[in-house]
Amino acid sequence: MELTRRRILATGGGLGVGLLLTACGSGPRRAAAGDGPATGPPRRGGTLRVGAVGKASAVNRDPHGVQVNDSDYLILALAHDPLTVPGHRPNVVPRLAARWESDDLRRWRFTLAEGATFHDGTPVTGADVAWSLRRLRATPAGATRLPGIDAGGIKADGRNAVILTSDYPNSEVPLLARLTTFTLKEDTTDVTRAPGTGPFRLESFRDGNARLVRNDAWYGGEPPLDAIEVRMFESPQAMTSALLTGQIDLASNVGPVAARTAEGRDGVQVIRRPHDLAMPIVMRTADGPFADERVRLALRLAVDREAMVRQVLSGYGTVANDVLGTADPAYATGLAQRARDLARAGRLLDEAGFDRRGTYELFTTEDVPGLAESATLFATQMRDAGVNVKVVKQESAVFWDKTWLKAPLYTTYWGTNDSVIFFAGKTMQSGTAHNEAAWKDEEFDRAYRKAVGATRGTGRATALRELQRVEYESSGYLLWGMADGIDLAAAGVGGLPRLPGYGRVQLERSWLSA
Repeated sequence: MELTRRRILATGGGLGVGLLLTACGSGPRRAAAGDGPATGPPRRGGTLRVGAVGKASAVNRDPHGVQVNDSDYLILALAHDPLTVPGHRPNVVPRLAARWESDDLRRWRFTLAEGATFHDGTPVTGADVAWSLRRLRATPAGATRLPGIDAGGIKADGRNAVILTSDYPNSEVPLLARLTTFTLKEDTTDVTRAPGTGPFRLESFRDGNARLVRNDAWYGGEPPLDAIEVRMFESPQAMTSALLTGQIDLASNVGPVAARTAEGRDGVQVIRRPHDLAMPIVMRTADGPFADERVRLALRLAVDREAMVRQVLSGYGTVANDVLGTADPAYATGLAQRARDLARAGRLLDEAGFDRRGTYELFTTEDVPGLAESATLFATQMRDAGVNVKVVKQESAVFWDKTWLKAPLYTTYWGTNDSVIFFAGKTMQSGTAHNEAAWKDEEFDRAYRKAVGATRGTGRATALRELQRVEYESSGYLLWGMADGIDLAAAGVGGLPRLPGYGRVQLERSWLSA
């Protein structure tokens, strides 16, 4: 997306390039383990069987709800289009919105893609989009998904556009429109049966499992696959076993243990998506034992980052440097990489008067692969600095209700790591409702306001560097590493997404070899 001093404009004429395919044979195909890696131009046809983690008790079919299950989000993302989607460079590219523009960074106009229709053939209108965004904004999570944009700031602009008005200048509005800005028909009452706009149409759904068929009228061009079947698994281990025994063709987001199991096996692809998952340690800064900046720095210096990546992630990741948003094209590289320094850590703890006789609880969950393991290894490493950490594992519901945003020390995780500004606004600036470390820093807030209120010029770049410097020096995050996203696929599957985070659900270009 190109930004000038007065106007920010993104155009999306090339969304369907490479998808307008001619038929190559007939009849359904499935990937065969012995076929070898899929090569050559995409082939048309076949049913891709995809596994994704989920629990029957947590199934949520509301496109604007909170999807705890990977399987639910995958199904919704195949059937419904957000306004924008993740890209590589830039990290925001068009989807249902073909282009967007703003003269003042407050009032944004999104123009819909030409030919966009619902699965029943009804044209998508600006009124449909505006109604859907207002519905999203009214959900419990809506305020965090569209911060600074209330219901009154969302209006249709003619038949094929919508206006989003922010309370403050915000250059990141197109990025905020990426995730669950799914569009339903205006005044929809049964959202679970509502037709979508996406590349695949829901044909059947039962107990968290679904079959979706190609939307031949999709404005982005016909996807190569005839259909996608999504099967829900309660654990990555069960899903991996299904892939290795040929029951599914693609195991989505299985984690590093599965990658280690499958590495080198004939007929199996290990797909690595760098910078996919952040699992930082959060240290509460407002009060308690980690309120002193010197204590927080001591813990950052006491951690052995290389060992964490090697043992927790089985090497499927990279060392990080305490700043969130590592895949951002504007990510700062000038910050010195922190290395383990137990001597300095000890001095800092002594200067701060830190009580090394006490025991400090580190709360964690098993929500994502490696999270609880990271807490256990971190606690072991802290003993070398004389800090006694006790790991407390909690059930997911208890953790998010009782611990998150409240405890002095806990783990968290984030699966969208391509925007420094996203994390600054969502989890760190003083006004956010989800300030995970209860951190308030006027210097950081000023840099954030400058960054979101500037176009892509020298001023914005300077503000982003300052933002990251302050975060690096004094925030409540200890980000030791970044996990790769890991998908396992049969050899005959091609065109799989390589982007981190929610980029993994963009399967409209995937295909099966003959």
